[in-house]
Amino acid sequence: MPYDTAASSALDALLQHARAAGADAADASVSMSESLSVDVRMGAFEGVERSENRSIGLRAFLGKRQAGATSSDLSADGLKELAERVVAMAKLAPEDPFCGLLDPAERAASIPDLDTHDDARPDADALEALAQDAERAALAVSGVTNSSGAGASWSAGFVEMATSDGFHGASRASSYGVGVSVIAERDGKMERDYDGRTTRFLSELPAAAALGTRAGERAVARLGARKLESRRAPVIFENRVAARLIGPLFGAISGAAVARGVSFMKDKLGAQVFAKGVTIEDDPFRKRGLSSRPFDGEGAPGMKRHIIDDGVLTTWLMNASAARQLGLKSTGHATLGHGGPPGISSSNVTLLPGDRDLAALMADAGAGVLVTEMFSPSLNANNGDWSVGFSGFWFENGAVAFPVSEITVAGNLLEIFARLVPGADLERRGGTDAPSILVDDLAIAGV
Repeated sequence: MPYDTAASSALDALLQHARAAGADAADASVSMSESLSVDVRMGAFEGVERSENRSIGLRAFLGKRQAGATSSDLSADGLKELAERVVAMAKLAPEDPFCGLLDPAERAASIPDLDTHDDARPDADALEALAQDAERAALAVSGVTNSSGAGASWSAGFVEMATSDGFHGASRASSYGVGVSVIAERDGKMERDYDGRTTRFLSELPAAAALGTRAGERAVARLGARKLESRRAPVIFENRVAARLIGPLFGAISGAAVARGVSFMKDKLGAQVFAKGVTIEDDPFRKRGLSSRPFDGEGAPGMKRHIIDDGVLTTWLMNASAARQLGLKSTGHATLGHGGPPGISSSNVTLLPGDRDLAALMADAGAGVLVTEMFSPSLNANNGDWSVGFSGFWFENGAVAFPVSEITVAGNLLEIFARLVPGADLERRGGTDAPSILVDDLAIAGV
């Protein structure tokens, strides 16, 4: 993609100032973003928020010491002052034997266009119309009596990074979103539900009214929710929330956590962690993906890979520092530090679907719980013990029987991963996507 001339000049000047101040090496980045959001409630305009941000960050190395900082001052004097301050901080920092720039041989040789940027900039009136459409449709559903509000927004950002040993990379991305949350009431009892969507391109947003209708229908379906007696039973996590079940996997296979020994997956590389046939894909190059990136936060290219292949864990997620600690190579999973050390994260993650839809999963299970909303998860990162509050539905004979709420489900993630069965109803909703997931036997805590 084309670079921003002013950003490139500022980065080059900042790196030159850092070397002049005594840095052995350095990396720098410029971040620019803008956003607009509008909120409504019960048909009335609630507020509008507009933001524009611009900052530059520097990380400098003196031997095995590093320090970093950011500034919003991109003037010539501001860049020189930032460089001198960061180098002075690095002189006082403790040594870190694993810090340093990524090996240039591991850097991206080219920057692919992932089609993540849309030029559309709807104004506040257009965003308000989207939010109003969503809420109006939700309130029109019989049984819906109130609204928690609706909103619509867009954001756009640009990042360019450079290193003192010659790497330059830039990326641009946009996002558009609309969502609504409403309340249904019957016999003095109230239930809430929501729907919403975020996409890279404005034209890919679903119709706001359709989202509103679905939110209203979901809220009404939850009326009459009951508590369950504590028991063990099959649990199905609906595709809207299923990604949260596999989410803890990625923190557990972060190279930093593994190197510190604080991961329930620390001895599972190459092991059968999921059932045979289960595959989890990580793809940084998906066109218009919400977590797509042409290079990682250190300039590594990344690659499309099966993190879980036929149930087997194939890799840790590593930046350069974690890779050095483990005696391995970076996997291209660094996040941009922007004035600090890079972090680690996955890109577009997908639990690949199976061959049974939600109805078939319920039929297989016979009776159990369908989880449609999760809250307050708890995880012991060392052993994988996990619990989460939820609401949803009890099903019997393969069909929904009645709604349930104020329930907790608990288990050990290693045991859950080994037994989970993915459904066929995969939808692309975010950076981590999964179809509905069946786990044949879990502890359910109720009354």
